[in-house]
Amino acid sequence: MKFPGQRKSKHYFPVHARDPLVSQSQQSKTMARTHIIGIDQTLVDIEAKVSSELIDKFGLSKGHSLVIDDETAERLYKELKQLELITNEYAGGTIGNTLHNYSVLADDKSVLLGVMSADIKIGSYGYRYLCNTSSRMDLNYLQGVDGAIGRCFALITEDGERTFAISEGQMNQLHSDSIPESIFENASALVLTAYLVRCKKGDPMPEATMQAIKYAKQYNVPVVLTLGTKFVIQDDPEYWQSFLQEHVTVVAMNEDEAEALTGESDPLAASDKALDWVDIVLCTAGPVGLFMAGYTENDSKRETSLPLLPGCIAEFNRYEFSRPSLKGECVNPIKVYSHIAPYMGGPEKIKNTNGAGDAALSALLHDMAANKYHKENVPNSSKHQYPFLTYSSFSQVCKYSNRASYEVLVQHSPRLSRGLPEREDSLEEAYWER
Repeated sequence: MKFPGQRKSKHYFPVHARDPLVSQSQQSKTMARTHIIGIDQTLVDIEAKVSSELIDKFGLSKGHSLVIDDETAERLYKELKQLELITNEYAGGTIGNTLHNYSVLADDKSVLLGVMSADIKIGSYGYRYLCNTSSRMDLNYLQGVDGAIGRCFALITEDGERTFAISEGQMNQLHSDSIPESIFENASALVLTAYLVRCKKGDPMPEATMQAIKYAKQYNVPVVLTLGTKFVIQDDPEYWQSFLQEHVTVVAMNEDEAEALTGESDPLAASDKALDWVDIVLCTAGPVGLFMAGYTENDSKRETSLPLLPGCIAEFNRYEFSRPSLKGECVNPIKVYSHIAPYMGGPEKIKNTNGAGDAALSALLHDMAANKYHKENVPNSSKHQYPFLTYSSFSQVCKYSNRASYEVLVQHSPRLSRGLPEREDSLEEAYWER
């Protein structure tokens, strides 16, 4: 596993020049491995530049996201092809994007649970999905189905407004008996999206999701939920608050979803409120940057050396050099917050916002997996004096998530095509010589 963040190689684990005592104790020991698991509605993102007339022709709602039937999706796809309006076709899905990015960043294994067309033809949606997915993602547990996977049309009109049309195909037909218990034993996280438990009546996906959550709890695997869209949350925020409190360890959201969940428009206030239900919050806030909130043991808190920041919580980043812990495992838990402005002030030109939040979450997941990996292989390390959830501090995770998010903003695809650079151009040469 590659270790997270832009550290110099001497700070990575495992190191090449090991201490002789460490080498001696590990000679007969096989290195423990870990992975993350995700359940997704497998779909392909189809991006096209269209006129407002085409939006009206297909009965879509401009600027919103609507579910369309398979027949309408096929007619829409044929028209877009015929008029040569399609600009990109990518493997999509919030969790698929997140797992792919994790595997690219960590150069390590992730396991995707979901459905896939049993009969895949060259050029089909299933084929495109596989072509755009990291070889480090284990797809062996996908459930075969007759028919197409999902399609998500992102239709961009002349005014820049994005309208989404989603054809679900067979993507919600994952059955609970397709969730293997064995893969949870060594997992670092189970990653879910709010869409999974809000399907049509009779769809098996919600039951399969709850089965995965049951296995995760059985093996003490943190459950990570990304909220997906404010429209799902604002329908019943109380339901989601209860769901978080009962099942979820980490919640990832943007500022709109945060407001729908908590009623707070300030991302910091919303993150603070969400700590009533979960242990870690990751909140992306567009041009404002990225916030993180969580708990740490009072005895292990570390003060920041960076400037203290103003906000609805005064000097809220005072202990951002601390590492996140489960509130329930702390003797004396305290709340910790961190914030970072967009990397390099944000890109000069944003090519794509679809997937930036998924990239930020994948960096956090990498840090969580790195912590478990290190803990199992070097259990006596001072890094594990307390039951921390991540390898790095709140501040460092914010930097890493922010950097991964930037990489997606400056490309068209919602998925990373390569890992982050080994040496950042933005860091002065003196840093690398230290």
